[in-house]
Amino acid sequence: MEATDTNNPNLNYGLVVDCGSSGSRVFVYTWPRHNGNLHELLDIKQMRDKHRKPVVMKIKPGISEYASTPDKASDYISPLLSFAAQHIPKNKHQETPLYILCTAGMRVLPESQQEALLEDLRTDIPVNFNFLFSDSHVEVISGKQEGVYAWIGINFVLGRFNHVEDEHEAVVEVQVPGSDQQETLVRKRTAGVLDMGGVSTQIAYEVPKTEEIAKNLLAEFNLGCDAHRTEHVYRVYVSTFLGFGGNAARKRYEENLISTTQIKNKLLGQHQGESADSPILDPCLPADLQDEVGPQDQRVHLRGTGDFDRCRLLLQPFLNRTNDTSTSLNGVYQPPIDFTNSQFYGFSEFYYCTEDVLRMGGDYNSTKYSNAAKSYCATQWKTLKERFDRGLYASHADQHRLKYQCFKSAWMYEVLHSGFAFPAAYENLRTALLVYDKEVQWTLGAILYRTRFLPLRDIQQESLKGSHSHWHHSFSFMNNHYLFLVCFLVVVLSILLYLLRLRRIHNRSTLLRSASASVQWLEEGLGSPDLPVTL
Repeated sequence: MEATDTNNPNLNYGLVVDCGSSGSRVFVYTWPRHNGNLHELLDIKQMRDKHRKPVVMKIKPGISEYASTPDKASDYISPLLSFAAQHIPKNKHQETPLYILCTAGMRVLPESQQEALLEDLRTDIPVNFNFLFSDSHVEVISGKQEGVYAWIGINFVLGRFNHVEDEHEAVVEVQVPGSDQQETLVRKRTAGVLDMGGVSTQIAYEVPKTEEIAKNLLAEFNLGCDAHRTEHVYRVYVSTFLGFGGNAARKRYEENLISTTQIKNKLLGQHQGESADSPILDPCLPADLQDEVGPQDQRVHLRGTGDFDRCRLLLQPFLNRTNDTSTSLNGVYQPPIDFTNSQFYGFSEFYYCTEDVLRMGGDYNSTKYSNAAKSYCATQWKTLKERFDRGLYASHADQHRLKYQCFKSAWMYEVLHSGFAFPAAYENLRTALLVYDKEVQWTLGAILYRTRFLPLRDIQQESLKGSHSHWHHSFSFMNNHYLFLVCFLVVVLSILLYLLRLRRIHNRSTLLRSASASVQWLEEGLGSPDLPVTL
C-alpha cells in the first residue's frame, strides 16, 4: 500500500483502459525488473500516488456512445491517457505498454461500427502519445476473455500461481495438456470465481483433468514466459449467462407475471392486479410491500407476501435447466467440480445479497443464509424501512436494495444450488468485495497475461550483460597474452639482427686485413707465383 517510487529506474509501467458499457477507466500498473527465475511471474501491482491511492481515472459515458461519430473516439480516450502520462516518468513512456480493451457496450455494436472506433484509436493515439502501442493493443474482448482475465487476477492476488511448497496450502493434482505422455503436476489449488451482475452471471474455474470440453467454454493458456515449461499451463472453464443477472432475472420474472395475469384474467373474466384493491400476491417481495410493474397500458399491481421458499420454487423454471445432470443454467455443459477439494469466491451480487442487508458477507453457509433470507422476506415492509432509516444496513444499501433483496436472495440461492449444483453443505465459498483489502479488476489479469513474455527481455538483458563481461575479461586476457608474445618476438628479432650486424662487421674487418697484406706484399717487390690470367 506504499506510494510508488517513480524515481526507481528499475520500475516498469503498464496501462490498461477498460472501455465498459457505462464508462471507461484507466488503470496504471507497475512492476520491478524480473528476478530471472523462470518459475516466477512478474510482480505486478497497481500504481499508487503520493497519497497512497490507486492511480485510476473514470470517464462517462461508454465509448459505444460514439458509434455514430467514430472520429471522436481518440478525443474521448485522451483525458485518460493524459492522466496516466502525468503519473509515469516521461523517460519510461516509450517502453510502457498500453492496452485498450473494450467489453459489453462495444460487443452489441455492429462490427463495422466497432472497427471504425478502433481504427480511430489505432491511428491517432501513436501521434499524441509515446506509449508502447500497436494495432493489436486495442480490441473488443469476448465475455470469455473477460472471465479468464478476472480468474487470473483473483488467483494472482491470492498467490495461487506461486508454486512454492507450503504445507498450509491446499494442493491439487493437475494433468498438463499438450504432452504425448500426460504429465501430472501437484501444485497449489486455484480458486473458482462466481460473478453475478445486473444483466449476466458468470462462472470460471480450473479443470484439472484433460477431459474433452467445447472450445467456446474452455480457455487453455500458459502464464509463464517460457512456452516449453508446463508449470503455469492452466485449463479454465468459463461460461457467461446473459439474462441471468439479478436485475435481468427480475425483469424476466415480472414479464412472465404480467403475461400470465392477463391470460388468466381473460380466460376467467377476472380483473386481478388491475388495481391496488385486488393485487397479485408476490412471494418474492417483502410482506405487505405494494408495487406496480409493467408498461402504462399493462400495469399490474403487486403485494408482497415475503415467502422465501415459495419464491425459490417459482424461480426454478427461469434457470432453464435440463434433466441432464452435467449441465447448468440454460442447459450449458458444466465440467464436474470436486466439491471436496475446491474453493470459490463470489463477487458482485453474491456479495451484495449476503452483506448489504443480511450483514453476513464472507464465508458462506447455506443454512444460515436461507434462515436470514426467510426472516428478512417475512418482515413487514414498514419495519424494514424503519431499520433502513436508523442506518442498520450497509452504507451503500438503498431502498431499491431493500425492495428487491427478497427476490435477489432467492435468485442467488437457486443459481448457486440448483443452477450450478453446489451442495447445500458446501463450505468453501467466500463472498467478497475485496481480496486482501484490494478491489481486484479483470484488468490486472489482462496485463499479467499480455506481458507474460516480458521476463524474457529482462533475463536476456542480464545474460547479455554477463556474456559481455565474460567477453571483456577474455579479451583482456587474450590481449595481454598476445602483447607478451609480440614483445618476446621483438626482443628475439632484435637479438638476431644484432648478431647479423656483428657478423657483417666481423666479415668486413677480415676483408680489410687481407687487402692490406696484399698491398704490402706488392710494395716489397716480392715475386708472386705465375698465375694464369684469363681476359
